[in-house]
Amino acid sequence: MDPDQSDTPQNAIKPAPRAENAAVEGMYFGIALNGAGGARPLDVAGVRGWAPDGESLWVLLDRNDDSAEAWLEKTFRLPEIIRDGMLAEDTRPRCLRTQDGMLIQLRGVNLNPGATPDDMVGVRLWIDEHRVIALRGRRVFALADMQTRLLEGVGPKTPGQILVQLTDTITDRIRDVVNNQQDLVDEIDEAMLESVTPELRRKLAVPRRQAMTIRRYLAPQRDMVARLAIEPTPLLSDSDRLRLREIADEITRQVEELDLLRERASLIQEQMAATASEQMNRTMYVLSLVAAIFLPLGLITGLLGVNVGGIPGADSPWAFAGLCVIMVGLAVLEYFLFRKMRWL
Repeated sequence: MDPDQSDTPQNAIKPAPRAENAAVEGMYFGIALNGAGGARPLDVAGVRGWAPDGESLWVLLDRNDDSAEAWLEKTFRLPEIIRDGMLAEDTRPRCLRTQDGMLIQLRGVNLNPGATPDDMVGVRLWIDEHRVIALRGRRVFALADMQTRLLEGVGPKTPGQILVQLTDTITDRIRDVVNNQQDLVDEIDEAMLESVTPELRRKLAVPRRQAMTIRRYLAPQRDMVARLAIEPTPLLSDSDRLRLREIADEITRQVEELDLLRERASLIQEQMAATASEQMNRTMYVLSLVAAIFLPLGLITGLLGVNVGGIPGADSPWAFAGLCVIMVGLAVLEYFLFRKMRWL
């Protein structure tokens, strides 16, 4: 044995000569699973010439490539209704079972650089007794995780396990995003106790919008996974169905968390609006009191400023000082009067 390979797991496969995000003739990767935990990578020619012979095939294709339809029709010979479902532009999570297999459409959060998580990415799967044919448009990190597990020799062994583990991985990444949004709302809630700023209101709009969008796809995905758990198909073992029920429960919890997050965001937004309105009312109240205090003072100065004869004290050197004392006394009197009336 090569000493450099002494620590390599027995069932691990060698890394493919290209990255998962580099498609060759519309194919990202092809892997043959021997059903015992072992696997081997396949190139384009290997996938096209593959025969079951005790193995299962997992292929990931680029939906945006012009050759995707040819792969589905000529290489894998899928029915037209299945091809149309896998190549559709906009999809929602669903399951379509036929006599030969199942069409599964999943949605996951978008973790690509520069993207927002609520811009959900899609994975379309055709699963039959010996094959899993997957299509994706944008990069799905859950698929990369699955490929890494296979490279380490700890990946799925059957087509049913591929579906279960992929659904589980997608659900885990959605849970991480939901938890991050909850933490963000908690930070906004705490910051709101100090002050309410326009930046804080704009910041609150992000988790609220993302929660609504993610829930739009997560609710039907929950129903679809729950349906798979009771689907009478030989493609799923009893352990697969049990795991799918657990995943459906986890998705249900995430949907509930998203509902709670939306309600919290709405409540915080209402509190922000109430706080801003209260601050505005307080400011207007203070301005009104200031105006009320200076209103009689302004009336006196206005009368004494009239440019006509007979103004009292016009010839007295103490008239201005006396007027200032009278005005200060009047202001103090108004202040105590407002305090007595509980306006201050």
